[in-house]
Amino acid sequence: MAAAAGPLLRLRSLCRVLLFLSQFYILSGGGSLNLEHSQPLAQAIKDPGPTRTFTVVPRAAESTEIPPYMMKCPSNGLCSRLPADCIDCATNFSCVYGKPVTFDCTVKPSVTCVDQDFKSQKSFIINMTCRFCWQLPETDYECSNSTSCMTVSCPRQRYTANCTVRDHIHCLGNRTFPKMLYCNWTGGYKWSTALALSITLGGFGADRFYLGQWREGLGKLFSFGGLGIWTLIDVLLIGVGYVGPADGSLYI
Repeated sequence: MAAAAGPLLRLRSLCRVLLFLSQFYILSGGGSLNLEHSQPLAQAIKDPGPTRTFTVVPRAAESTEIPPYMMKCPSNGLCSRLPADCIDCATNFSCVYGKPVTFDCTVKPSVTCVDQDFKSQKSFIINMTCRFCWQLPETDYECSNSTSCMTVSCPRQRYTANCTVRDHIHCLGNRTFPKMLYCNWTGGYKWSTALALSITLGGFGADRFYLGQWREGLGKLFSFGGLGIWTLIDVLLIGVGYVGPADGSLYI
């Protein structure tokens, strides 16, 4: 019995030694080699590689914006009566001033017009007088007004106005131009009212107060119209239009 137990103890001791050596091998670096080989594999599994992205480009929407000049262009009207903003004309600046002249014109895109027989057309001829836009009569253009200049002054003041030709008037050159005009605006004061106040209540300065000249009005009030002399002078000055509103406007 004792003889059989000897080999078993040796075998058990040998297994313990092998187990110890295997653990020592793993701790000394053998296991790190396996880990080094396993890390790229793990990275390969975790890293799926470069991904491809696809960008969907939408189709460009067709432009449905209406040109600004279309607001002035009547649909299916006579081509010869279209506003100047609706047509393009081959003008000739060498024409003789004041003489009748004809120009070849075409309608702008999106503009529709007809001829005398109500047939659609794109090209036509217009008749006009050879002259630049700034040479037109005052009834053919509109100008801006200025309320910062004095209308009652000597000499009469002028101001620079921006003028624009009316839509259905055809001319050469720029349709918008500057022009020097006389000050011509009103603040609502009536000449008849000012004259009546000057005659009846001028001794109390009522006419000057009405015209917005309160300093002169106080002077006339406390001097009883300059003992009547100032009153007579104001009647004459207002009667001929020399004395006007304090804001520099014209009488109605």
